[in-house]
Amino acid sequence: MITVRELAEKMEVKPNDLIKKLMGLGIFATINQRLDMDAATIVCQEFGFELKVVSMYQEEEIEKKAKEAENPESLKARPPVVTVMGHVDHGKTSLLDAIRESRVAEGESGGITQHIGAYQVKTPKGEVTFLDTPGHEAFTAMRARGAKVTDLVVIVVSAVDGVMPQTVEAIDHAKAAAVPIIVAVNKIDLPGANPQKIRQELSQHGLQPEEWGGKNIFVDVSAKKRLNIDQLLEMIVLQAQILDLKANPERPGYGIVLEARLDPRRGSVATVLVQSGMVKIGDSFVVGLCHGKVKAMLNDAGARIESAGPSTPVEILGITGTPQAGDAFSVVRDERQAREIAEKRNLLYREQTLAHQRHMSLVGLKSQMGVKKELAIVLKADVQGSLQAIKDSLEGLSTPEYRLRLIHSGVGNANESDVLLAAASDAVILLFHVEVDSRAEEVASRDGIEIRKYDVIYDLIADVKAAMEGLLEPEIVEVPLGKAEVRQIFKIKGGAVAGSFVLDGKLARGASAKVIRGGNILHEGKITSLKRFKDDVKEVDKGFDCGIVVDGFAEFQTGDEIRAVTKETRVRRLNPAPSPHV
Repeated sequence: MITVRELAEKMEVKPNDLIKKLMGLGIFATINQRLDMDAATIVCQEFGFELKVVSMYQEEEIEKKAKEAENPESLKARPPVVTVMGHVDHGKTSLLDAIRESRVAEGESGGITQHIGAYQVKTPKGEVTFLDTPGHEAFTAMRARGAKVTDLVVIVVSAVDGVMPQTVEAIDHAKAAAVPIIVAVNKIDLPGANPQKIRQELSQHGLQPEEWGGKNIFVDVSAKKRLNIDQLLEMIVLQAQILDLKANPERPGYGIVLEARLDPRRGSVATVLVQSGMVKIGDSFVVGLCHGKVKAMLNDAGARIESAGPSTPVEILGITGTPQAGDAFSVVRDERQAREIAEKRNLLYREQTLAHQRHMSLVGLKSQMGVKKELAIVLKADVQGSLQAIKDSLEGLSTPEYRLRLIHSGVGNANESDVLLAAASDAVILLFHVEVDSRAEEVASRDGIEIRKYDVIYDLIADVKAAMEGLLEPEIVEVPLGKAEVRQIFKIKGGAVAGSFVLDGKLARGASAKVIRGGNILHEGKITSLKRFKDDVKEVDKGFDCGIVVDGFAEFQTGDEIRAVTKETRVRRLNPAPSPHV
């Protein structure tokens, strides 16, 4: 995107001359206005220049070139990437610990994961890469940045504690990412464990076990007793085979940053999940707004390695600056290209931070209509009864043109996780009799997420309904105006005049008309001329003779009927939503 001033400078013409030329092409632009690619190309040709357009961010360009150079035959099977999610203390890390047969959980404070870890596990049927998150917030924060990191999600649920609020949140986050979900019912060795009850509870949240005719795989496990771990791994590998995951290990490396930190001794260190290609020591790369050269790589066991292929998590040293989780990592030709791309990205980033980032809002819903065809909502209420009533009412507001999707609902105040989910899914947060946590309010304000609070259910439903009604295309209704019978035909140059008698209503010049013969419509067109004797008239009422010319039709016969109609646009209304019963 280039401004008028910049383009004038590059072509060495006066900005005023360029603006005049643009006006001649029907483009009205000021000196500091940005021109789109097509307009800039056309105006350059007018001045005798050929415009070469280069993507400023170059991320898409790098990826596109790499994909174009790929040979489909060079695609090879890659290990699946699995994200483990679930409620706090339901045994996510203990399960990973059991899978890896190491003791990570014991070394962490309170047995809760303190950082994002990524581990590769060898199984008899191939390797599997596991991502251990400190919660689904980090998972969604990455998705908000456009990073698709995972192929499968394993949701860990305690067979004793059952489905908890964070379990529901994890399910909603996984569903929003549109990836297959496998459920690991943990702690089945404890007294009071009830795996069947877990299946019933989860079926209410859209996860149906395969044994009940559903699509989700459920595996009963015990992380501490190492029960059914092999079965879980087998199911993961089986699901991966169905997905048929492939990547080209021969192309330049490409991946996603899972975590980055500043180490006092080693400098900037990033944990990168290689998604395609091969990353080797000495490769120049660009990652987000940073660049560098791979000085050293360490695998999940902390051992130094020379190269990393698809689905391999590695720690990379040699970055100038610290990237963010979710940034794309791309190997480029040389250090110079890496530096150039990083500089351009920093320039663009500075410009973008000055521009206000707009998210979906109820008021701005109509302006977003061309871009998205759905309104995503995160709903929080004070009690379960109100929540269910609002959900029932909102679900009835979807139309064939525009879908209303409830991506998450829950009881209690809106927290940071809700705001992150809304940002990732471009959703509006609706609150009923609840508040917003202070940290969540800060994040919502920073990211421009709309939060609306309500005390009356009807007000909430009415606001959403009004926003949705504004999206409905108006109905075009035909209103009968009048009809006439053709009694005589007069041939004129280039057509025919139908000498007619108005039987009902009135005929008006400019109205739409239908020529009907024997009950069949022969032609539809406008009444271009209406005469009484030799005078042009605007209208002819019932009981009078007139001469009618219908645009594009001259084959009149005596006895034909001409029906005049007008077209009205009427605002469409949604059907009344079901009354909420609280």
